[in-house]
Amino acid sequence: MKKIKKRYDLILIASLLSLSLICLVLMLIFREEGRSVRVEIDGRVVGVYSLEREGEYTLNGGTNILVIEEGAAYIAEASCPDKTCVRRGKIRHVGESAVCLPSRVSVTVVGDDAYGVELVS
Repeated sequence: MKKIKKRYDLILIASLLSLSLICLVLMLIFREEGRSVRVEIDGRVVGVYSLEREGEYTLNGGTNILVIEEGAAYIAEASCPDKTCVRRGKIRHVGESAVCLPSRVSVTVVGDDAYGVELVS
């Protein structure tokens, strides 16, 4: 009886791992390249920047610096102590984000120019 339970446990684990792997592969295949990034500070949208236009943008009074180059965005500098947002690296696919909690800055990749305008601070 114990061997049967063990066999079913192994089959269940293998099935779940296979399903997880299939989902991961599908997510990687069908993810969409972003066209712009939406910058929010303290919950308010302060800018939408195209990923096609390279540049460096000062956010939140100079506490954070957003860089856009080669179709990707990243936070190059931050005044927060842990620098998690800087270590996040480049974001380029829809839904990816870089967040600096101490500065209340959120940078999220969106599929097209959100709100139909490009704001430059």
